Amino acid sequence: MPPPFLIVISLLLLISFLKFIHKIIWIPLRIQYHFKKQGIAGPGYRPLSGNLGELRRLHAAAQSSKSMPFSHDIIHRVLPFYQEWSRKYGKMFLFWYGIKPRLVISDPDMIKEVLMNNKIAGSIEKLALNPLRKILFGEGLVVLEGEKWALHRRIANQAFNLEQVKKVRLCVRTPDSRILFQSWVPDTVASTTNVLMKWEEIRGGREEFELDVHKEFHDLSAEIISRTAFGSSYEQGKRIFTLQEEQMHLVSQALRSVYIPGFRFLPTKNNRERWRLDADTREAIKHLIKINSTSRDNSRNLPSLLMSSCRNQDGKEETLEAEEVIDECKTFYVEGKETTANVLTWALLLLASHQEWQERASEEVFHVYGGKEVLGADNLSNLKILGLIINETLRLYPPAATLGRQTSKKVDLVNLAVPAGTQLSVPLTAVHHDTDIWGEDANEFNPSRFNESRKRLASFFSVRSAPVKI
Repeated sequence: MPPPFLIVISLLLLISFLKFIHKIIWIPLRIQYHFKKQGIAGPGYRPLSGNLGELRRLHAAAQSSKSMPFSHDIIHRVLPFYQEWSRKYGKMFLFWYGIKPRLVISDPDMIKEVLMNNKIAGSIEKLALNPLRKILFGEGLVVLEGEKWALHRRIANQAFNLEQVKKVRLCVRTPDSRILFQSWVPDTVASTTNVLMKWEEIRGGREEFELDVHKEFHDLSAEIISRTAFGSSYEQGKRIFTLQEEQMHLVSQALRSVYIPGFRFLPTKNNRERWRLDADTREAIKHLIKINSTSRDNSRNLPSLLMSSCRNQDGKEETLEAEEVIDECKTFYVEGKETTANVLTWALLLLASHQEWQERASEEVFHVYGGKEVLGADNLSNLKILGLIINETLRLYPPAATLGRQTSKKVDLVNLAVPAGTQLSVPLTAVHHDTDIWGEDANEFNPSRFNESRKRLASFFSVRSAPVKI
């Protein structure tokens, strides 16, 4: 008879093995069968890796394919997995992100249920981020849930309210020691005007010239963020943008691989680089916060606004800690610069391809602002045509290709029973290009679709007004 300790060890190993089999094989197969009974199909589950191998293959094939003619039919390039699997299994299908089931939903009623139904709000939560991705945003609005999210959102709303931005005054000391007060809007106008003047110099009177507007808009959005948010020049904030861009590259690599718990703590080459970038970014933001917080000239910049207090429902004053402010600044740098630059680039490209809309937008701007040398924010709401163009740009080229959520409890979505722990993926780009929703011209640039006759549909799918927690 074997010694008792060997029996105990053997039993422990057997129990661990059975738990492993239960988690890695039994539960996924049971969930797959649960959805299959409801008519939801998808690529078969593979132990541990799920369908990540196929995802990487489809992504690599899409990226390596030959350059395509300019067309708004982009699903095969942006969401190749959706293009492939929706053809085989329908617009709603199930695939496996490692051992996690991911249900793809593109039905408007179901999306509305997930994003807007307060009755199931406690059963739907943000999709847990890959821990390697958290290093990009820190513990900011993108990651937070519950009361912490509510506090950060209250502070952010207080800082970024449009009326507040119009009224915000940045104290600027002139060379002759006079104090002038400027709002964020004139700083934005001044930066944009400088870029336009630079383009005119490059053009040099020629009718045609080439310019990398994508890079130009990235530089412009970076400068505006630095000047308005931190009271610094682009050169002072440039290091933070560079660090965050390098971090984004490493994060995108990580998201296409199976995450192994604890792997981020190992001193691998990529992990050491992530740690260095995160430490340098935090130090750079701390430095900017310190400079601006001790200067009377910048009492109303972003760090100051984020460090201001707000009252909760009980009337108690609440504030963010210094590290929380840094996390929100990191998010602002990434999300603000990338999304703004990308939308501006696409809008300009679309207007260049559709001269009739460019002319209509120009006429509207001249009509609203006339010959004013200094533009303000008060008349922005009168730029109706420009609003249609921006909405259509966001529809064709949304800043985020997908939106993720997950169920914390069993929930019924329309007529579908979804078990707890199921990840929900909304393929925004595919929904924005769906001919069943937008008509046969879904892949065409047509800002008129956002006119009053389709206001309800537009307000639901417009990225600006969709009720999405961030």
